[in-house]
Amino acid sequence: MSQAIRRKKVFPWHIVVFLAPAVIIYSVFMVFPLLNSLRLSFFGFTPDNKEFFVGFQNYVKLFTDSTYAPRFWGALKNNFVFFAIHMLVQNPIGLLLAALLAGGGRGRNFYRTILFMPTVLSVVIIGFIWQLILNPLWGVTEGLMKMVGLGSLFKPWLGLPESALIAVSLISVWQFVGIPMILFYAALIGIPEELIEAATVDGASRWHSFWHIKFPLILPTVGIVAILTFVGNFNAFDLIYTMKGANAGPEFSTDIMGTLFYRTFFGQQLQLGNPAMGATVAAMMFLIILTGVLIYMFLWQRRVTTYEL
Repeated sequence: MSQAIRRKKVFPWHIVVFLAPAVIIYSVFMVFPLLNSLRLSFFGFTPDNKEFFVGFQNYVKLFTDSTYAPRFWGALKNNFVFFAIHMLVQNPIGLLLAALLAGGGRGRNFYRTILFMPTVLSVVIIGFIWQLILNPLWGVTEGLMKMVGLGSLFKPWLGLPESALIAVSLISVWQFVGIPMILFYAALIGIPEELIEAATVDGASRWHSFWHIKFPLILPTVGIVAILTFVGNFNAFDLIYTMKGANAGPEFSTDIMGTLFYRTFFGQQLQLGNPAMGATVAAMMFLIILTGVLIYMFLWQRRVTTYEL
């Protein structure tokens, strides 16, 4: 009888008690708003603010209506450009800095702190400072470029439609390059020194050691950095809103999904405040991010696992 009692499984109520507060808070502030936003994208509103079901009509309007479609497709294209610049500039620079720091040397703790410091600064401060630096009237950029003989290349980059998005993207790269740097640095210093020493004894150069030993071992971290960059860029809003406003000027050239959602939901310029259409834009942002995460989970992770085997 005593053995039967011991074998009887007891429900782990203590786990439920410890997890319940976090689950409740996350559900109230994350899960419920997300599900309600998805629900709202299938509804419209009468003049007296009553909901009525419209199915996929809001999505059709977002893709084809002359008021919404140009801004949506423009914001989507700009968002992919914004993401591409971070992937091709920010992450390689972060990897390079991490490799230099992991290589040892005096003062690496100091340099690591300095390089990571912009990440913890307020986006409002960053945006305001860079607007002053790049200002064509009283900014210091033109003077510095003249000192090195490049004054003729200076332009009001933030004020030109063809360069504003690139300029804002590079400012974002400067601020957040510390995140991939720290992640890559943590992965690199976790590699056993015995592997590098063995490669050195066999005559491998530092470049060959990095490319053929270190880089394959940090591929999981490369995937994590890539998906974090993707999610962060398609959730971006604050820096562009701080520097270029809700209309993401000039001429919507810096408009991305986050600023489009803000204008659509709260009402700016051509787009009247429309919670249903704003929820539709938010739903599209969610679907794009979800697609990227699923691609990472089922393609990149499987490829890395196969490579390791």
